Amino acid sequence: MGYKVVVAGATGNVGREMLNILEERMFPVDEIAALASRRSQGTEVSFGDKTIKVKDIEQFDFTGWDIALFAIGSDATKVHAPRAAQAGCVVIDNSSLYRYDPQIPLIVPEVNPDAIHDYKNKMIIANPNCSTAQMVVALKPLHDRARIKRVVVSTYQSVSGAGKEGMDELWDQTKGMYVPGQEVAAKKFQKQIAFNVIPQIDVFLDSGDTKEEWKMTAETKKILDPSIKVTATCVRVPVFVGHSESINVEFEDFLDEDEARDILREAPGILVVDKREPGGYTTPVECVGDFATFVSRIRQDVTVENGLNLWCVSDNLRKGAALNAVQIAELLGNRVLKKG
Repeated sequence: MGYKVVVAGATGNVGREMLNILEERMFPVDEIAALASRRSQGTEVSFGDKTIKVKDIEQFDFTGWDIALFAIGSDATKVHAPRAAQAGCVVIDNSSLYRYDPQIPLIVPEVNPDAIHDYKNKMIIANPNCSTAQMVVALKPLHDRARIKRVVVSTYQSVSGAGKEGMDELWDQTKGMYVPGQEVAAKKFQKQIAFNVIPQIDVFLDSGDTKEEWKMTAETKKILDPSIKVTATCVRVPVFVGHSESINVEFEDFLDEDEARDILREAPGILVVDKREPGGYTTPVECVGDFATFVSRIRQDVTVENGLNLWCVSDNLRKGAALNAVQIAELLGNRVLKKG
């Protein structure tokens, strides 16, 4: 016996990935529904070898459904997640709406799986920000060994993190650079993204940090350890899919780079590619479509006591969003619902 699963936002980048990953990982689905806004009603999406017609989320009755994976943004989630929860359907939400609610668990299964039982508070589980998810996967096994004091991270985030509009803008601007008179002005991003980098993701706060930078700090503390100090600089780069991060970690105890490499090789969800030769590391292009978080460039930082540097890369549409949501569903099924 399997589950009745809803994917809300099924016509978007993350929603389509959710459908793909549910099938790839053979999640025990008895029945599946694909939802989106009314304008997408009747659109067809794929689930394995099946074709499903998208239904209007406004009219959908969640009664009798077990799990709903939401990828519809905060405004729509605010309306429909409580409806689903009240109908007895557990919501796994990819928006930022519930991440900082102390009553709602924020989960990365490789890091804080025991938090799954707190879903009962509101029948809602939050999926973290894409840049946070891959970072805490890499930090968790190292934190268990040597206790992290401080993290300094610079992110290099792909345009797919801004949705289809971001991907289209990079594509159109790149083409326009080669055709005089067909240049494309910045619309989705604050400045030209083609052949450029933009040190702003989301809005600026009074502190001078952007909201994306604040999210990484707040979410790392909630998921991993509230005592860890985190400072982030988040940058949008002209890459279609795959987020990269340069991470500097300061520990309470000394951790040798060779031991760190061995620890990461044994850790769940991580692949270490770390050869000290040209090309002996992973780049965003190479991580696309993969489930793993890749760690490279592991080396001692001799400028601080007990410091290490890491390079971390992951498919943001997968581990940063859809994969993590499906892994939460698997955790929920294995530890709590126990149907499949």
